[in-house]
Amino acid sequence: MMPVNAALRDYLMNRRSVGQAFLKEPGPNGSELEQILTMGTRVPDHGKLNPWRLVLFAGEDRAHIGDKLKEMAKARNPGMDETDLERERMRFQPPLTIGVLSAPKPHPTVPEFEQLLSAGNVALNLVNAAFAMGFAANWVTRWYAFDKDAARFLGARERERFVAFVQIGTAAAVIEDRARPRLEDIVSRWQMT
Repeated sequence: MMPVNAALRDYLMNRRSVGQAFLKEPGPNGSELEQILTMGTRVPDHGKLNPWRLVLFAGEDRAHIGDKLKEMAKARNPGMDETDLERERMRFQPPLTIGVLSAPKPHPTVPEFEQLLSAGNVALNLVNAAFAMGFAANWVTRWYAFDKDAARFLGARERERFVAFVQIGTAAAVIEDRARPRLEDIVSRWQMT
């Protein structure tokens, strides 16, 4: 048996996301980002296919993205008020957002669903890696992950789809934990019928 990793255990027992409104500057610098990306991509990957790809959104690009998302949201929902449109414009305001794309590869024994799960693992690993490096993070999808034109604008290629936008920054507040499910409500033991 391996020895208990108390620091990792304690982190996993207390891990919580930090919402976009509480992610402020600074974000990771170059070497910190490289470490986050390296840790984030160490995931189960049956067939060693790397069936995912990452797109980084940072710096001045955030304002351009926000303007375009606001424009797209208004075109799709002409009745949106200015408050909601402004919310759309601010979606990429955290210091760094990493778009995680599922990029499945044809394979005779690794189904696309399994490749999609690998991409989801990248998203969670990026969140955990950000916290490991002293930052806070949040995993969101939002409408632009599912809208083909918006996804293409954000970097999705043919046959790719966004599974996550991992937002990273410095926590501006201590976030209260949410209620967690009781294990007896979500765990059962298999029994032969």
